[in-house]
Amino acid sequence: MKLPLSYYSNQDVLFLAQDLLGKVLFTNINGEITAGIIVETEAYFGIQDKASHAYGGRRTHRTETLYAHGGVSYVYLCYGIHHLFNVVTSVKDEPHAVLVRAIEPLIGKEIMEKRRQMPVSRTAISSGPGSLAKALGINQAFNKKDLIGNEIWIEDHGIAYNPDEIAAGPRIGVAYAEEDAHLPWRFFVKGNKYVSKPNKV
Repeated sequence: MKLPLSYYSNQDVLFLAQDLLGKVLFTNINGEITAGIIVETEAYFGIQDKASHAYGGRRTHRTETLYAHGGVSYVYLCYGIHHLFNVVTSVKDEPHAVLVRAIEPLIGKEIMEKRRQMPVSRTAISSGPGSLAKALGINQAFNKKDLIGNEIWIEDHGIAYNPDEIAAGPRIGVAYAEEDAHLPWRFFVKGNKYVSKPNKV
């Protein structure tokens, strides 16, 4: 059921950002398994994308993970508060990535409720990239993890959306990216209550 390494080798990050909608993201922390259906993503197009940490070929201790072969996790701290989980895609030295922005809780809901101190009926539990990371227990320790390993992985449960069920719009929080801030590279499932705000394009 796990997505194979070959899945992440795809060089079309815009395709993968949409195809990951409906896939199920899992974590296993000390035997506690939690999972959620991916309902919102953003694509980051490597060195050409002014919103990407790798724009212009930037290579630092933090961004080096992006240059790995697709199929590893890139987790970083945003504003010193939120851990954000990204899927590194494409081939080695082509630093494409997909930020997972929201999940619909599926497995281990009670564990998520404990981590987030709120019921799963509240959409804030996993709406937005910082919230979903907390719900799944993702922190800096999950950076550079193999996505076909046993700590964090993605499965295909046969959930698929038609093109008319998916909306596209500008990415959130990338105003610094000048003209690239307006690219419609954020994708989400229309009408899903766990999609982060704004839930319209």
